[in-house]
Amino acid sequence: MKAVVKYDKGPGNVDFRDMPEPECTHDKVIIEIEHCGICGTDLHVYHDTFKNYPPVILGHEFSGKIVELGKNVTNVNLGDAFSVLGATAVICETCETCPSGEIMFCKYRRGMGHGVNGAFTKFAAVRPDQLFAIPDGVPMEHGALVEPLAVAVHVVEEIANFMLGDTVLLSGPGPIGLLCMKMLAAHGLKVIVAGIGEDEMRLNMALQYGAHKVVKVDRENLTEVIQQETNGIGVDLAIECAGAEASVRQCMEALRPLGHYVQVGHFGKDLVLPWDLVAFRQLKIHGSVGYTKATWRRTMEILGQGSLDVSDVISHRLGIENWKQGFELMEQKQAIKVLLNPNK
Repeated sequence: MKAVVKYDKGPGNVDFRDMPEPECTHDKVIIEIEHCGICGTDLHVYHDTFKNYPPVILGHEFSGKIVELGKNVTNVNLGDAFSVLGATAVICETCETCPSGEIMFCKYRRGMGHGVNGAFTKFAAVRPDQLFAIPDGVPMEHGALVEPLAVAVHVVEEIANFMLGDTVLLSGPGPIGLLCMKMLAAHGLKVIVAGIGEDEMRLNMALQYGAHKVVKVDRENLTEVIQQETNGIGVDLAIECAGAEASVRQCMEALRPLGHYVQVGHFGKDLVLPWDLVAFRQLKIHGSVGYTKATWRRTMEILGQGSLDVSDVISHRLGIENWKQGFELMEQKQAIKVLLNPNK
């Protein structure tokens, strides 16, 4: 089968090449992949700035249907449609975090697309516990959005503290930031989205998603905007999704005393920050990474209830052989979510 493969360590070293089809062992199923989204992690693997184990097939945001069952597998059927939790491809299930569902902190964990073979291909082998049934009426495409949406659900519904009437600064209008924007808008919050000039397309989408105001911080004074919009008090909640040092500083300076800061973006380096603000304003600081299994269940409920329209998050649909074009669209910030389809 053809696949997008990281074939060796180092920047680049990704190619579209033949790979053996996965084996259906007794305790797994084979999923025929219909859609797989390009994630920032895939770009990091491409540039070798995220730990990976080549040769490995990239891709982990995917949906598909069962085409083969291991002999020990029950409770699922051929043809059933699922979104797949690729992050749990390898976990120990016995450490202090696995039994609680906090699977991101298992020290033995390897996820699909970097630790083991992923879904930029035709078929993938997974365990039944990785399968989350796509609700009736939900398109298969949306099943490929469950992974990034679960990240946003974890941030907004499970980590962030807010009340109706609060003002929120959301910094970084990438795919995760925009999904957070949708979640915050669903709560009726006043959201200011900060980005840079290169983010213009995504900032425009933030306005369509319900942002109160967008700010290009390389062309406008964010501090002045925050002061005007909050009567000089500061925002109640700041969510940092850009993974940029300047963005962190702006978020911390924008917060009111006793405000809440949530870190979502990743940096890959140490930062120099106005840390005294944490004490002097008595800020509450939380990190948010990935999701839990409970988050995935909540995300499936959100999609099944039609509580959130995610159809406009998909900006491009490409055949898997056009993966380079998809990567370039994401690198150039000309896309929100690119789906690759092995059957297109």
